[in-house]
This record gives sequence, structure tokens and C-alpha cells, in this order.
Amino acid sequence: MKKSWREKLADDKGLPKVGPVTGRMSTRWGTGRMVIPAPCEVDALMKQVPKGRLATINELRTALAQRHRADFACPITTGIFSWIAAHAAAEAEAEDAKRITPYWRTLKTGGEVNPKYPGGVQAVARRLRAEGHKLVARGKRLIVADYEKKLFHGLR
Repeated sequence: MKKSWREKLADDKGLPKVGPVTGRMSTRWGTGRMVIPAPCEVDALMKQVPKGRLATINELRTALAQRHRADFACPITTGIFSWIAAHAAAEAEAEDAKRITPYWRTLKTGGEVNPKYPGGVQAVARRLRAEGHKLVARGKRLIVADYEKKLFHGLR
């Protein structure tokens, strides 16, 4: 049987892990200590973003790095785990859960709406507009206008 999104979210696979950046990774991301977060940590940070406010993957990464006393958090796994958290929330919502992770408030770097979240760009855009955010089309991408002013900096 295939795992549900919530099962994937709960499976930590021995994470988080903190270690030095070595080899080819250092040419791409620099040197220092990197944390690979657990999926539930990313979900917990996404749940902290209040209505009307926003976060980007980079804000999540900064909070994770501070939490683990690392120089930075892995951008790839942080993005993947936010995607898993979003689908787990949609799965819970489909089963009539009252409180779900507000995944639509977590944007890609640069304020872009994440097209891989449940329902795609249009469904996420509908939720953001319902919370009072203005969206601007840039080619095929949707960007939240003035997202920098609405960033939530209280992630811990």
C-alpha cells in the first residue's frame, strides 16, 4: 500500500541531521554547518504563520538554522517537506479536519505562489485572496504583491 501524505509527514527517517558542508555541495551552497530538517519541523513552522501574514521557504530555512545552531538549512529538503506538509493538510481537510496547516501562506522565494501545492496555483491564489492578499501575474507565475511587507518574522 502507498503511504498517505500524513504518514510521510510523520516519518522522520532519523532527521534532523546537522553536519558540515563538504565536497561539491560547498561550491553550490558555501561552507559551514547545514541542517537537514525533519518533515514535522517544517510543518510546525508553517503552522505558526498567522492569518494575513506570509512566509517564504527562506524564512523557514532561517528559523531551522537558528533552531539547530547551523549556518543554513537545506533548501531542497525544506521545499520538499513543505510540499508534503501541504498535501498532508489537504488530506486532513478532505477528511473534515477543522484545523489544518495553512500551507498557502508559505511562498516560494521571491513571493511566488507554489504551483505544486494542492489544487495548483489557482486554488492557492483563491485562499490568499480570501485573506486579503493581492496577486500579480508575471508570465505563468503568480506573485503576491508587496509580500515583503507581510512577512511573518516570528518563526521559532
